[in-house]
Amino acid sequence: MTLRERYGAFLGIVREIHDLDMADMVLSWDQQTYMPEKGADARASQLATLAGVRHDRLTGDAMAETLAGLDESEGGGLDEDGRVNVREIRRIHERERKIPADLVREIARVQSLAQQAWVKARAEDDWSAFSPWLKKILNLKLQTADAVGWKESRLDALIDEFEPGATAAGIERVFENLKKEYIPFVRRLLDAAAAASPPAESKPFPVSAQEAFCRSLLDLIRFDSKAGRLDVSAHPFTAGNGNDVRLTTRYDERRPEMAIFGVLHEGGHGLYEQGFDPAHEGTPRAQSVSLGIHESQSRTWENMVGRSRPFWDHAFPLLRKAFPEGTAGMSPEEWYRRINRVEASCIRVEADEVTYNLHIILRFELEKAMTEGRAPVDELPRLWNAKMEEYLGITPPDDAHGALQDIHWAMGAIGYFPTYTLGNIYAAQFFRAARRAIPDLEERMAAGDLEPLREWQRREIHGRGQTYSAERLVETVTGEPLDARYLMEYLNGKYGELYGV
Repeated sequence: MTLRERYGAFLGIVREIHDLDMADMVLSWDQQTYMPEKGADARASQLATLAGVRHDRLTGDAMAETLAGLDESEGGGLDEDGRVNVREIRRIHERERKIPADLVREIARVQSLAQQAWVKARAEDDWSAFSPWLKKILNLKLQTADAVGWKESRLDALIDEFEPGATAAGIERVFENLKKEYIPFVRRLLDAAAAASPPAESKPFPVSAQEAFCRSLLDLIRFDSKAGRLDVSAHPFTAGNGNDVRLTTRYDERRPEMAIFGVLHEGGHGLYEQGFDPAHEGTPRAQSVSLGIHESQSRTWENMVGRSRPFWDHAFPLLRKAFPEGTAGMSPEEWYRRINRVEASCIRVEADEVTYNLHIILRFELEKAMTEGRAPVDELPRLWNAKMEEYLGITPPDDAHGALQDIHWAMGAIGYFPTYTLGNIYAAQFFRAARRAIPDLEERMAAGDLEPLREWQRREIHGRGQTYSAERLVETVTGEPLDARYLMEYLNGKYGELYGV
């Protein structure tokens, strides 16, 4: 078999695995949006079967034999795209071969059932109904960590699934350094915000009008609605790839910001998924580098664009037209201050962009303690509330506003949370580079012309797929290693001006 024939056979298997991933995506998306409640058991079985088939294709003899005849080094005969694809598939092939197939299927089955249990437990504020499921998931994920292998912390093996190459110790160092300046900064802002006049009571923003307005925002940021869709779920998320990208959000008549910024956030994820080179569909060259990089794209559109003055110079008249009663008597400046109000709050996905990172640090610290046996599942609500008091000075009124609020643990996504704050750090550094590359970016945003920013992201980030690691991508795009000071510069500049601190 020639190199070309062997690589073609390799791509055939890789694209079959991608097809299985997309089938899993549709079933999972349906589970969280439209599936009847009684479909949970059958869906769990379907997802477990798919996970098993995928695992077999990824780790089986056909893949192993094909990889054995391919070399991802520069002298191996493959072009750069081929080397990227072989390198990344080899990496996950070697990881997944260590995990027993029965364990893979059982994780998929339990996660599916746990998500349904979480929806009910959250609605009923009943931690005791969810904790047995979390114990099962934690046990299965710890078995995974032990199978994969780890040096310092079991959490390392789980983080690697979402942020390849990152470790709990490395993330802990980043967070501890950030906290030194960040926590005093947040406290100064919270004091200044408390001294400011509270926002006026919100008038209703009808849900039907919110739905239409959110779709118009997706059009504005150049999300291709013919290659995607927007629906409602208990917890906002993005799924899919290429020409089939699914976004979800949720609505509240009194808090339109929840849907507006949820859609801008998920829309940023969606732009990343739509921005890969279609010539490489189904391969690592058309997939995201890491969830931290993915998050950087969503946070850019949600915060650095969506919560900026230039964006609302263009969008506020559209908001006023969509919600004449809700915005009656409101000035653009009042709206800008309302959407950038810093306030200690319980719900992560509704938190302002300043306090948000403390929500993430809290979750990371609990995950580390949980996976190291220092935080029993039954004790998590108490430990959660203690950290909320320590970092934000508030205690959740119930577990639905505390340890039950996120779907991630029900999904088995232990090790996922740190990628959110890493994403904010990446986003600040990327956005600084984008402003250098597009000197009139703010003027374009004020005119509603967001095409230059989307195209810059496609060229510099999306279109590269997994060519580089997250660390190297940051250096390639910005010219220097990742540095959290750019996040602090961004927040100090924006909120220093807003609150005079």
